[in-house]
Parts: sequence; structure tokens; C-alpha cells
Amino acid sequence: MASIIHFDISAEDVLRAKSFYENLFGWKIEKFPYGPTEYYLIETLAKTGEKGIGGGIAKREKSGQHITNFIKVNSMDEAMDKVRELDGEIVEPKSMISNIGHIASCKDTEGNSFGLMEVT
Repeated sequence: MASIIHFDISAEDVLRAKSFYENLFGWKIEKFPYGPTEYYLIETLAKTGEKGIGGGIAKREKSGQHITNFIKVNSMDEAMDKVRELDGEIVEPKSMISNIGHIASCKDTEGNSFGLMEVT
């Protein structure tokens, strides 16, 4: 079964959002060394105290961009084909993230945005 593996928060002011979430939830947020200049990784903790779902904060690139959940898939190409087959939409095609894998952005049949992530 596919699971949410990552989430992205879009922000007008990345450092302001970083401060907000650090202070609100106590999340550890550090600059991502391999990606865009304004991308920060979020480390959360589960109730057990173990590492929780990871996330990131990035500069908002277009209006309507908010929080996106990324679902882990075994094969990006197969998952994208299935999205299309089920009348979903690929909004942003497969792209590579250094030292992580591949991501793509999609919309479901109801217009909800979500991401696919293939970890390599």
C-alpha cells in the first residue's frame, strides 16, 4: 500500500514560515544542501519519539500552491500512467531530485493536488 512519505509547504517568505513551524511544533528545519537555494528540510517526530514524516519548505512559485503531500511509489512511470488511466492529471512531469530520487505533481479527478515520489 502506498504511503505519504513527504510533504512540501509553499511560502511567500520561506524564513518566516520556517520560524513559524519551528516555534509552533518544535520541528527541526535545516537548509537542504542539494536543491534550490530556498529549500529547507523539515524533520518531525512521531508520538513515539521516533522520526516522523519528513517535509520541506520552499518558495511559492505560483498562486494556488499550498501544502502538497507526496506518496511513495515503486515506479514513477507506472504510477504516472495509472494517474492518466484513472482520469487524473500530471501537472508537473517527472523530475530528478539529487540524492533523493524522482518526483512528479498530479491532480486527482476532484482537482486535489498531490505528489508522487520514487526514492532511489
